[in-house]
Amino acid sequence: MTARRILVVDDSADSAESLGMLLTMMGHEVRTSLSGPEALEIAPEFKPDLVMCDLGMPGMSGYDLAPRLRGELGAAARLVALTGYGSEEDKRRTRAAGFDEHIVKPVDLDVLRIMLVPKP
Repeated sequence: MTARRILVVDDSADSAESLGMLLTMMGHEVRTSLSGPEALEIAPEFKPDLVMCDLGMPGMSGYDLAPRLRGELGAAARLVALTGYGSEEDKRRTRAAGFDEHIVKPVDLDVLRIMLVPKP
């Protein structure tokens, strides 16, 4: 598998750290952020090709963060919503916000592996 540059954004330090460690053990270069504003500081320098972002964060939700990251990183970056919300309306909202994918937590390892495959 090709190593990816991945930014994990989650206000739960335990969730961000555990997903970050798992992705690192899988051979990827990972940065973690505990807030939307922090992610906006990290993204321009780190230039992730994949962002895995929680939706329900205080201050700046994932819905608010996605269009700003898209503007910063462009269309080449893949944005994945990580959330406990899984209704069709939730999925519609993530697409409208600019996310490419929607994964319901807890993240299944097989689904995660599929997300890590670069899109052509």
